[in-house]
Amino acid sequence: VSAINGLALGGGLELCLATHHIVLVDDPRAVVGQPEVTVGLLPGAGGTQRLPRRMGIAASLPLLLQGRPVPPKRALAIGMVDAVVAAGELIPTARQWILAGGSAVQPWDQEGFCLPGGTGVSHAGVAEELAGATAAAQTAPRCHYPAPLSILRCVEEGTNLPMDQGLKLENDLFSELFFDPVAGNMIRSLFIHKGMVEKMPHRPRHVAPRKVARLGIVGAGLMGCGIAYAAARAGMEVVILDQDKERAEKARKHAQAVEDKALSRGKTTPEKTALLLERIHATDQDEDLSGCQMVIEAVFEDRAVKNAILARVEGATDAECVIASNTSTLPIGGLAQPLAKPNRVIGLHFFSPVERMPLVEIIPHEHTDSATLALAHDLVKQLRKVPVVVKDGRGFYTSRTCGAYINEGQSLLLEGVPASLIESSAKAAGMPVGPLALADEVGLDISHLIRDQAAADLGDAFKEASGFSVTRTLVDLGRIGRKASGGFYDYPQDAPKRLWEGLTQSFPPKSNALSSEQIGQRLLWVQALEAARCLDEGILRQPMDGDVAAILGLGFPAYTGGPLSLIDQVGAATFVETCEAWSLSFGSRFGVPDLLRHKAQHLQTFHPTHT
Repeated sequence: VSAINGLALGGGLELCLATHHIVLVDDPRAVVGQPEVTVGLLPGAGGTQRLPRRMGIAASLPLLLQGRPVPPKRALAIGMVDAVVAAGELIPTARQWILAGGSAVQPWDQEGFCLPGGTGVSHAGVAEELAGATAAAQTAPRCHYPAPLSILRCVEEGTNLPMDQGLKLENDLFSELFFDPVAGNMIRSLFIHKGMVEKMPHRPRHVAPRKVARLGIVGAGLMGCGIAYAAARAGMEVVILDQDKERAEKARKHAQAVEDKALSRGKTTPEKTALLLERIHATDQDEDLSGCQMVIEAVFEDRAVKNAILARVEGATDAECVIASNTSTLPIGGLAQPLAKPNRVIGLHFFSPVERMPLVEIIPHEHTDSATLALAHDLVKQLRKVPVVVKDGRGFYTSRTCGAYINEGQSLLLEGVPASLIESSAKAAGMPVGPLALADEVGLDISHLIRDQAAADLGDAFKEASGFSVTRTLVDLGRIGRKASGGFYDYPQDAPKRLWEGLTQSFPPKSNALSSEQIGQRLLWVQALEAARCLDEGILRQPMDGDVAAILGLGFPAYTGGPLSLIDQVGAATFVETCEAWSLSFGSRFGVPDLLRHKAQHLQTFHPTHT
C-alpha cells in the first residue's frame, strides 16, 4: 500500500502505481501527476502502462500528455488513487486495508482483465480519441516535441500487450527520448537552469530576508492592475494610486474579473475572493503610500512622466522605501538620477498578463544598493515568480529580444511577404503568437513612443529599426493595436480577431521564394542573435538567464532550450555564417557580436556539452 503524505510527481507517482492500493492525504499541497512531458520525456517507470490500466485510456491521456498536477479530491474522483483521508488517518487507513485482506494481485494480472472503457481497437470512442490526439501531436508547433507521440504509442500499443511487454516498449521509447536533443534542451532550461535561477543566485547573501507587507503601485493600467492582483493574491496589502479614485478602482475590478473565472472553475471560494479584494485599496492621494516597503511605478513609457511620478513617490514615502519602475525600455539609472536617494531605485519588469506570466526582470543600476536589490528579490519570491537579474541598459534583455522579433516580422512585411504567412510561420516555428499580433498587444502607439524617446535620448547615435516605417504607417491611420480594436488585426466584438484587409493595400505582397520554414528560422534566429549581443554587452550575466527568461517571458519555443541553446544546437560556426550572409542581403541587424564570432572560431558553446 502507498500512503502519500505529500506531492507525488513523476517517478514518485509511478512507484505508488506499482503498489496494490493508494491512499492520499487530504491536503491541497499533496498533488499527484506525471509531468515528464513538460521536459520532453515520457513516464519511464511504468506510468504509461499502469495509469491507463487503472483509469482507462480516455481519462489517463490528458494526465500523460499535459503533465498537470492533480489535487487529492480530483485524483480520487478520476481513479488515480483509491482513498483520500485526513493526515491523522493516513497510516491507519493504509494498515487497515492490509489487515482487511486486500488483494496482492493487480487487476491487470487477473485473467479476463479489460481496460476501463476498452482499448483503442475494441472501443470506437477510445480509438477516436487516440486518433485525434495523434493528429494534434503531429501539427505545428507540437510536431517539434516528440514526447507526446511516444506517449501515445506507449498507450495505444502497450495496452494491447501483456504488462511486461508494454513496460519494455515504454523503456525503449523513454531511452530514445532521453537522448533526443529536445529533451536535453528542456531538461537543462526548464528544470536545471530554472531551478538554479529560482534559488536567486544574485541576491545579496549578507542582507537578511524581508517580507513586503504593504506594496504601493502607481498607475492602474493593465500592468498596474495585474501587479496589484498578484500582490493581493500573495497576501500583501496593496495601495494603488492613479489620477482619480475611479481610475484606481480599476484594480479591484480587474481582480474581481480574474477571481470570477477562478470561482467558476472551482479554484477558489467566495470567502477567499472577498479577503483578496479587501487587500486592494484604491486612492488618488499620494500620502496613502506612506508605510509601504516598496512602491512600483507602472505608467507609460515617457521619461518626463515617469520622473515626475518617481519624485512624487519619493516625497510621499518613508526614507527606507524602495522605489521600483516597471519600465520595459528606459534605463533605470536615468530615472533614478534626479532623485535624492537613487540607491533605493530599481527596475522590476513584469510581463502581461501578470497573473499568469511567471517571469520578472530585476534591473539594478550602478548605484542600487544591496538592501534594495535584496528586497526586490524577496518581493518576487513572495509573488511566486522567477527572478532574472540583468544589467541596466535601454530595453534591458527581454524588450530588446521582443523588439527584434516584432521588427523582423515588420521587415518581412516590407519585403513583400504576406502577413498571414508571417504569422503562421512564426507559430509553426513554435512562437505562441505571431510578431504582428504581438505588436498589436504591445500597442503600436507605445512602440512609436519608445522609438521617439530613444531618438531623443541618443541623438545622432540613434538608428531606426528596419521595419519601423510599418509602425508609423499604421499609427498615422489610427490603427494602434488591440486596445483600439484595430492594428495589424481587426478585433470584432463577437468574432475572433482577423488580419486587417487593408494590409495588402498598404504593404502589397510580392512573389518571393521564402518558405514557411525560412521565415520561421529568421524570426527565431534574430532573437537568438539579440540574446548573444546582450551576453556580449554584459546585459545578461550568464547564458542560462537568457534562455530561462526568453522561454518564461517571451514564449520562446521550449523545444530549443532557449535562444542561446538554439545557437549551440545549430553550431556557432553555422549560425555565424548564415547571419553574415543575411546581413549582406537584409541589413546590419544581422551583424554578429564579437563573443559569438569568437565561439564560432574556437568551436565553443554557451552551455557545457555532454556525451
